[in-house]
Amino acid sequence: MSRIALVDDDRNILTSVAMTLEAEGFEVETYNDGQSAFDAFNKRMPDMAVLDIKMPRMDGMDLLQRIRQKTSMPVIFLTSKDDEIDEVLGLRMGADDYVKKPFSQRLLVERIRALLRRQEAIATGEVATTEETKVMTRGQLVMDPLRHSVSWKGMDVALTVTEFLLLQALAQRPGFVKSRDNLMDAAYDDQVYVDDRTIDSHIKRMRKKFREVDPEFDAIETLYGVGYRYRES
Repeated sequence: MSRIALVDDDRNILTSVAMTLEAEGFEVETYNDGQSAFDAFNKRMPDMAVLDIKMPRMDGMDLLQRIRQKTSMPVIFLTSKDDEIDEVLGLRMGADDYVKKPFSQRLLVERIRALLRRQEAIATGEVATTEETKVMTRGQLVMDPLRHSVSWKGMDVALTVTEFLLLQALAQRPGFVKSRDNLMDAAYDDQVYVDDRTIDSHIKRMRKKFREVDPEFDAIETLYGVGYRYRES
């Protein structure tokens, strides 16, 4: 039974979402501010966290930053429609996904299940095909799916579950263009809808992480109006 942490200062959301997840067989822990959640995580880390952005004591951004110093567990942000800047910043900091308020609880459940399945597949090595289990080297890039590890020029780059899947989809065929639809299929289940902006935010965040270890990193190319491709140097 996977343990899901819900962190939101809206008690109605905590109650209703917790009831839905418990009905789906999850163990749920609820917190109404970031500080109380962080204190609990220091004692026992959940399998996944669903975080609101604007909370008292410690907001979702600060909590995510502290979580990422300890673990790469999947994190989903809950964000208001007007929080476009916040949601992009959150993705760059290491959230795996975001869901806009007001949201479909069924959609949230499906996204939680999709991320947990990928996390488990990476942890156990149960990847879909033999090709995907192999260590992949593309120029200066080395990806090990079974260990969920990525390095560039010998330096480690910490990617979330969704980032790893997107990069893997691009790097498997250097020079070939992947449309946003192709990348959505690689990173999300068929029943989970995401828009183009979500994919673009993930790509921006990946580039930022690689440029932190190599300011000249340019292996992920944007073809405006078409999609993205990996350029092997």
